[in-house]
Amino acid sequence: MPIFLLIRHAENDYVKKGRLPGRKPDIHLNKKGLAQAQALAEKLKDAPIKAIYSSPLERAIETAEPLANALGLQVIPRPGLIEADVGEWTDRTVKSLGRLKEWRRVQHSPSLMRFPGGESFLETQYRICQEIETLRALHDQQDLIACVSHADPIKMAVAYYLGMPLDLFQRLSVAPASITALMIGDMGSRLLALNYDFSLNLAKP
Repeated sequence: MPIFLLIRHAENDYVKKGRLPGRKPDIHLNKKGLAQAQALAEKLKDAPIKAIYSSPLERAIETAEPLANALGLQVIPRPGLIEADVGEWTDRTVKSLGRLKEWRRVQHSPSLMRFPGGESFLETQYRICQEIETLRALHDQQDLIACVSHADPIKMAVAYYLGMPLDLFQRLSVAPASITALMIGDMGSRLLALNYDFSLNLAKP
């Protein structure tokens, strides 16, 4: 079964400031994010990765590029890996959205929610899983494949392949520049790692 490394893009100022970027263009990694992308490349430089696919948004491409350079591969943009279309909520702060009754639905019943003027959660989950299945068909059973995407699509993909109800996907956590590993085959799937964040420091200060 091929193994998919689902990598969330590294930090940018939208993540840091609690804004909802959606598909807004021209959002670039900040200084910390650039360091995270380099650390990710260093961590995976000896991995037998066969291909690197990425959401076409800049913050994802910039996360994928150091890894591609380290492995001598090209970053292949894939629209199916793009962030959820949050429509009219693009560029809004999470704090302001938290006052809306629709935000409670996002957190507790996302399967019933469509972003105003954007995608529904069901559509986003279907899209990301269809993309993974398309990529799986392009590779051999033993291949290791890297896909740089976004937090919610990655969490929704994990929920699907684990048989978890979509309404529970918010219980999963995917940090910037973290790695989630899924082994996916015709007879089932296995979660090998969730939110592997090698920058996490659990030592006492």
